[in-house]
Amino acid sequence: MGIHWRPTLTQRLAAVFALLLLLCSGTSAWLQLRSNRMHEQEVVQALSRDLAVSIARNASLTDANGLRPDAVREFFGQLMVVNPSVEVYLLEPDGRIAGHAAPRGRLRRDRVDLAPLRRLLDGGMLPILGDDPRSADGRKVFSAAPLRVDGRDVGFIYVVLLGEAHDLVAARGSAGAVLQTALWSIALVALLCLAAGLVAFTLITRPLRRLTDALRRFDIHGAPPDLPAAPARAAEHGGDEIAVLAGAYRQMVARIGEQWQALKRQDQERRELIASVSHDLRTPLASLHGYLETLLLKDAQLDAAQRRRYLGIAIEQSRRVGELAQSLFELARLEYGFVQPEPEDFSMADLVQDVFQKFALRAEARRIELKAVFAPRLPPARADLGMIERVLSNLLDNALRHTPEGGRIEVGMAARGAALRVTVADSGPGVAPELRDGLFQRSFGPGGARRGGGLGLRIVHRILELHGQTITLLDGPGTGARFGFSLPAAAPRHLQ
Repeated sequence: MGIHWRPTLTQRLAAVFALLLLLCSGTSAWLQLRSNRMHEQEVVQALSRDLAVSIARNASLTDANGLRPDAVREFFGQLMVVNPSVEVYLLEPDGRIAGHAAPRGRLRRDRVDLAPLRRLLDGGMLPILGDDPRSADGRKVFSAAPLRVDGRDVGFIYVVLLGEAHDLVAARGSAGAVLQTALWSIALVALLCLAAGLVAFTLITRPLRRLTDALRRFDIHGAPPDLPAAPARAAEHGGDEIAVLAGAYRQMVARIGEQWQALKRQDQERRELIASVSHDLRTPLASLHGYLETLLLKDAQLDAAQRRRYLGIAIEQSRRVGELAQSLFELARLEYGFVQPEPEDFSMADLVQDVFQKFALRAEARRIELKAVFAPRLPPARADLGMIERVLSNLLDNALRHTPEGGRIEVGMAARGAALRVTVADSGPGVAPELRDGLFQRSFGPGGARRGGGLGLRIVHRILELHGQTITLLDGPGTGARFGFSLPAAAPRHLQ
């Protein structure tokens, strides 16, 4: 299999530049030669403009009967010997060639267009090109004058100023040298411009090549390759397109790095969540399986009281599994955006009292005091009522699980500007310092000393995040746990 050569950007730019330079050089050479030719024609025609008039005035080319073709050939031949570059013709009033000194068979036309003659006689802008009788389609500068006999026009003197002899000499001699000199000059200038352009392209594309090399070496699993920092002046004024591209690359690398770290962190959290949920499920499922198996194997040996006790324990473990499954389902809906807040105005004081009633029996059984401390004249909150009820329920459930018998749980509320500040504090052992980092993102199994976030606090964190708020841990070690969050206050209603 052959290797296909693919030119680089610098090589493609150089090729395009060379092609354009060659095209421009060729066009310049053509324009220069054309302008020189036209300048020569203009000068010759300006100098010899009255040549035909002089011939008509001094030569006996007519008689009383009109033109004398026999005298024309003799005179014209003598004139062309004196000045070989001119060709003289005698024209009828309609442009037909009546006399000439051209060799036999050299004429290609028998008539000359009179429109250029009239423009010349009227003083038109030079150069004016007329028909060349010795060429089927050629045109050359000329001089012309009318011939009159007894006040009537009998024809024209038509003098081609740069005739066939001039063309032959010019083609053999100095014109070729001038053309060669001009072409060599243009080629030298083009070569110098090409060298300068290649150097410029190399310098211009150097940052782009450096950026390309950095992109080739980019590895998401490793440290990204460094690029030289953009100059402060370029950064301040925006820089050129390559500098902007390099800046965008740096931002892209930084963003990809952040997203990669976030993905790794989320993957680690997912693994921890799966391990934690597996641990939390294994304990109640094992207990549930054990008691049901005991009921099955020892059904004949158990009395009614033992049977009810085993069934009660199995039902309790089944409830724990159901609650855990419900929490997982709720967390998944919150994490993937299936649930969005629907804000409304409500009283936080009333909501706290309702939540207290849900946990009153459970708190009374363990002799735990539930207390609400409200500041006076609290404004209504503006949030999703059902979600905030879930937040308070999870925080109180978490506090009840980690508060010893005879302890205390306190919910406080106060106005802070345009927000309501809510705190939930307990008299439990608090959260160990090593567990505070990522408390609301990681899940831990239940346990007194190893108090951690659990699914409940993850749900709380996500709900408040959907409201644009955060929850923070405000306690110190050994003083109980104290959680705080804020909610936007409802806008005051003005009387109409």
